[in-house]
Amino acid sequence: MTTLTDIEFRPLVVPDSIDSADAADFVEMVRVRNLIYREISGHDDESIAPDELLPHYLPSRYQQRHAWIVVEDGAVIGRIGVDLPHEEGSKVAFWLIELLRANWGRGIGSAAYDLVERVARENGRTVLQSWAEHPAADGPRLSPPTGFGDIPEDHIARFFVRQGYTLEQVERASAFDLTGSFTEVERLLNEAAAASADYRVVQWFAPTPPEFADGYAWMKSRMSTDAPAAALEFDEEAWDAARIAEHDAKYTGSGRTLQVTAAQHIATGALCAFNELVVGKDRTEASHQEDTLVLKEHRGHKLGTLVKCAGLMSWREVAPRSPRIITYNAEENRPMLDINEAIGFAPIAYTGAWKKVLDD
Repeated sequence: MTTLTDIEFRPLVVPDSIDSADAADFVEMVRVRNLIYREISGHDDESIAPDELLPHYLPSRYQQRHAWIVVEDGAVIGRIGVDLPHEEGSKVAFWLIELLRANWGRGIGSAAYDLVERVARENGRTVLQSWAEHPAADGPRLSPPTGFGDIPEDHIARFFVRQGYTLEQVERASAFDLTGSFTEVERLLNEAAAASADYRVVQWFAPTPPEFADGYAWMKSRMSTDAPAAALEFDEEAWDAARIAEHDAKYTGSGRTLQVTAAQHIATGALCAFNELVVGKDRTEASHQEDTLVLKEHRGHKLGTLVKCAGLMSWREVAPRSPRIITYNAEENRPMLDINEAIGFAPIAYTGAWKKVLDD
């Protein structure tokens, strides 16, 4: 019989800095987080240093982040998180439960989920959504209603189903080999530049220059409405220069590098497409391609290819020893997948996006 009397869900103390006297729990949480991701994926590309993750846990006017560590006999064995957006009238909560594999099947995840759902209800949230990587495995498969992609019906999937969740979307993780040839990237860049003569490429590193802040903010706001989301629910986010400044500080505050490559409409000066590349202080680690978007009204001019390829070409100088770039795309986002595949991104993993709507 499983007993959880020795399991503690301890609220995570978020220190002012990693050097603070109260930083021990946060540092240990990050160490265990990195171990969990290595267990799932078999690599360290998702690892991050405690001081680089800390800015993402500091208080924000745009969301409330609840976090706990899972403790047994004084040892941290997992973590729990619930994020509550501050958009007016929001009904959405995003959450995670992550445990070291040795502790699966003991009922800890189910008890942790009870905490997640209680916090969501207490804050008036009725749409709960979560993402989880599903490593390749034989056996039965699950497909989302979109019909794009599938995942194995594994331990993680069965957990979500038991809790009343439905698989709404499959995301593909892809990697680009930064140590290989850039000949095709350069060819595609030249082709895209010829097809987008009304646009120019502009680039910057965080913090965003004032002349680009408003345009960047508008494009970031469109990520919540224009990116393929299946039946997942996202609040329409309002971005302005102040929100961009907070966003940028999450990177610059810990020494991470964020490069933004954008397409600017020459006639109006409006920014209309962008791509983000990020690497940590250790530039020998994997890089990450974060948001990429072409505003709907500017699609059809190869701007997605333009900003992705221009970003990659300059990234060789930014992080010449980074071995690869990781990116995520919805399986139904065929236009963006077409671009990635042409550039040379190859699939390495699949993530399930899960959703549950609570009864009122």
